[in-house]
Amino acid sequence: MDVIFPPKLRAGDTVRVVAPACSRAMVVEHDHTALIDARFADLGLTLTYGRHVDERDAFDSSPIASRVADLHDAFADPSVAAVLTVIGGYNCNQLLPYLDWELIRANPKILCGYSDITALQNAALARAGLVTYSGPHWSTFGMRDHFEQTLEWFTSVLFGTAPVELSAAAYWTDDLWFLDQDKREPIPGDGWWALRPGAAEGHVVGGNLCTLNLLQGTPYMPSLDGALLIVEDDLESHPATFARNLTSLLQLPGAEGVRGLVIGRFQQASRMTRALLERIVADQPALGGVPVLANVDVGHTHPLATFPIGGRARLTVTPEPSLTILQH
Repeated sequence: MDVIFPPKLRAGDTVRVVAPACSRAMVVEHDHTALIDARFADLGLTLTYGRHVDERDAFDSSPIASRVADLHDAFADPSVAAVLTVIGGYNCNQLLPYLDWELIRANPKILCGYSDITALQNAALARAGLVTYSGPHWSTFGMRDHFEQTLEWFTSVLFGTAPVELSAAAYWTDDLWFLDQDKREPIPGDGWWALRPGAAEGHVVGGNLCTLNLLQGTPYMPSLDGALLIVEDDLESHPATFARNLTSLLQLPGAEGVRGLVIGRFQQASRMTRALLERIVADQPALGGVPVLANVDVGHTHPLATFPIGGRARLTVTPEPSLTILQH
């Protein structure tokens, strides 16, 4: 199936906010809506919301039918240019059998989010050929400080057409910023980790590793043949679980065709170290001769880069590594 790139954003566009995982009602317990609205107004974008974004059940989510309806409404509405997710969660994969993939393919538009949204994004690639974007949620735009780099990457990729070369952030954060925006301490960056030298280019598959692995053995898993993998995991993953999740992914048919691997920065609670990660990579036969770059600004720390799932990227792992998003 040929991939479809959705049109890029332009000032004046409308963005529909949906909650395919956790509900907005949970997020606004710590309400930063005013700042979010102002940020999108500055971008020249109008926000609208799915009818069911504030429904909330015992899992801080909403019924499958409600979440599916909001996604279908967003893709079917010709006035909507992009779909942005409220936040992640745990149950996005529940929606996959109920989605109208032909509707989504016939109405290509930007879909952006990360974490649990990985299941929806990679399924959209496998079933509809749609290129989607791993990047900040609607809720992420409520971060008052230390948001500049995340916003720059978001606008460069989703508004622009020129290649975007990512580079290591000088500082990063790993905190519950939404609880207290006045008490935050950025951490000095130690650069990206060049674990295996080389260069590669391929179509991007990835996002949150443990969520991506939920698609194994289903019709919603995209091919790894020719892929540039970009994966990350959050504080619920520690070195041993990350190792087995990566092993599982790289044992899939087609994994022998993986062209390169990018691993996102780990949260501090995971206790991952460079030495442990080097050992994990060394134990993967599918990565023999494949360039590997780690500690990259994707995942559950900030700043958070935006990259296309299904789009193409170029990886160069040298003492001065680079990761370039190849725009369409």
